[in-house]
Amino acid sequence: MSNAFPKAPAGIPYITTEQMREVDRAMIDDYNITLLQMMENAGRNLAEVAIHTVLADKPDGKRAIIAAGPGGNGGGALVAARHLHNRGCRVEVLLAADESKLTDAVRHLLGIVRSIGVSIANNPVDLPISGDVIIDGLFGYSLQGNPREPAASVIRQINESETPVISNDIPSGIDATSGEVYDPAVKATATVTIALPKTGLRSSGASRLIGDLYLGDISVPAELYARFLGMSVSALFSEGPVLEIPNSSG
Repeated sequence: MSNAFPKAPAGIPYITTEQMREVDRAMIDDYNITLLQMMENAGRNLAEVAIHTVLADKPDGKRAIIAAGPGGNGGGALVAARHLHNRGCRVEVLLAADESKLTDAVRHLLGIVRSIGVSIANNPVDLPISGDVIIDGLFGYSLQGNPREPAASVIRQINESETPVISNDIPSGIDATSGEVYDPAVKATATVTIALPKTGLRSSGASRLIGDLYLGDISVPAELYARFLGMSVSALFSEGPVLEIPNSSG
């Protein structure tokens, strides 16, 4: 794929699920950065990667399928749905969860995409999945164990569709810390990991599923990493909010 994003600097640290949970907690509790703000940044980055890679900078009229779960990963995907719609894509949301199980933030974002006329399928298991790009926002770093229905069937349909897939943070079905590949797991064309890359992305099993790897800025203050994780992280995003990073196993 063509690449419009600057290279990430060498030596970026990788973090575990537990560490990412602490980042999220500190963002909200200590820096007053809301979940909606983080999801907005993540979703915008997803849309930009989709537009500048698989859509070849020509989003107008292209069909984008948004596979969204009930949590934060799904929230970022719903933000991407809005941005892609605003750029001229024909967008359809496949909601792989009952609306009653959505978090408040995700329900808010779903209401936005519904209000602008985006199609929402609440029971996507039997729907054919095909288009120009799929945004995978089914599961994020909290997944432990094999994906359950209806998301499991959606993952299988995604993989069978042969449509390019952009995954939010980590392909759905992969353990973010260990890199264990559950059954089923999304095979992505590209992954836009957020804040810092997750340790599981370096495993040999995950490496073959993540595709091209990017790092997206969700506005984590560099001071947060030093204060709460004991890490020295420089201003990673001085050249832009999305960086290309190596997809390496090990």
